[in-house]
Formats: sequence, C-alpha cells, structure tokens
Amino acid sequence: MEVISFDRVSLWRRTQEEFSYDIKQTIFSIASGKYRVPAKKLIIDNVNLIINAGEKIGIIGGNGAGKSTLLKLVSGILEPTVGKVRVRGNIAPLIELGAGFDENISVRDNIIMYGVLLGFSRREMQERIPMILDFAELNDYELVPVKGLSSGMVARLGFAIATDVQPDILILDEVLSVGDQSFKNKCQHRIDKFLNGETTVLVVSHDLGFIRSSCDKVIWLNRGRIEFIGSGPETVDRYLDTVAV
Repeated sequence: MEVISFDRVSLWRRTQEEFSYDIKQTIFSIASGKYRVPAKKLIIDNVNLIINAGEKIGIIGGNGAGKSTLLKLVSGILEPTVGKVRVRGNIAPLIELGAGFDENISVRDNIIMYGVLLGFSRREMQERIPMILDFAELNDYELVPVKGLSSGMVARLGFAIATDVQPDILILDEVLSVGDQSFKNKCQHRIDKFLNGETTVLVVSHDLGFIRSSCDKVIWLNRGRIEFIGSGPETVDRYLDTVAV
C-alpha cells in the first residue's frame, strides 16, 4: 500500500540575504533606487516518488542536496511550492530532536503534549510516561521544566518519545549521535527493531555502510533532483563512484 507520494514536487526557499532584509532596509533601498528582489533558491526540483508501507528507504547525497528538506516535506514541516505531497498514517519525525517542546512546562507534560501532536491519545501517553522516562534516563526529572535540562537530555527525551509511540512512519535524520556510547547503543537497538518491523522508515545518514546494509531501497539526491533509486549496494556504489572522480 502506498503511504507516501510526491507528485511533481518542487520547493523554492528564501536565501539568507532575503531573511536579513527588514522593513526599514527595504524602504530605504526602494527610496534610493537600489532595491532588488532577493534571490530564491530551488531546493527540491520536480521530484516524483512513491513509497509503500513497510519499506526502509535510505536517502543519500552531498551537503545541500536536499535530503533533510525532503524529510521535512514528508513531515509537513515544509509545504511544496509546486506539486503535491501525500502521506498516510502518523509520523514520528526525528529531524531536530526536541524541536516543539515547551521549555516552560514539565518533562511529564511535554511527553503528553508531544505524543498528542503525533496523533496519540492523552491517556495513552500518560501510560507511556514511565517507559519513556526510563529509556531517556530522566526518571528524576519528570516534574522539572524542560528549560532545566541540558541539550543532551532534551535530545534523549525527543528520541525516547518518538520511538516509543510506534508510528506508522519513522523519519530519521542523522540522529544516532545522541548521548554517550551506552545511549547510542540503546538508540541503535531500538532503530533496528523498526528496521526489522512493519514501520515505514526514511533515513538520512552519512554512514553509507549502515545505509547499504539496512535499507531496501536508496534514493540518491543531487541538487534537489533524484539522480538514482535502487538497492542499497547499487545506489551507494554509484554515488561513491561520482565522489571519487
């Protein structure tokens, strides 16, 4: 069954120059005759893609190829400029761990809020609190506001929530660097369960050995376009051949 589809999707994003313009600068530039429309950059370029339920999809490519942007389109964080993205099922996006937390409320309340945003009931999330706290190694911080946690603790909490709720679609963007080696091992073990289960998984990683061995299919992105889609070994080898040239 099809769970993710991209139909002729393109995305233009503002450049840093455009973000830096404020209203005073704009008025002054117009008045002095020096104003020019800030440039926009094509990040995703006419992508057509279908992903079926249960597939494990790796996404590779150089810096700036559009990998993380593609994941954000799937997650609904970004909307395409052109085309349509369709997604069926609930998504746990591990893109920016801890993004979306309210730092002024407790860890406990954030667990409930985060889970509800992912599409799970308040009651279900209340039942999961002990397991999430235990995995994140934050049992002593249940009632502490998130602003009282270190960045590493926040990342652990985000990972623990998103991977405890058993989503239909799991999105991973370079998240295996969370915490110390012991916690990394726990993360890897949990991700392996998803890779061996029925959840649809999309993963961006620079660990090409992991991509080669763990993914059913790999997408190679180059400047926002799909350069090639194939098995892990074939796609990784093709990509490495171009990097070595």
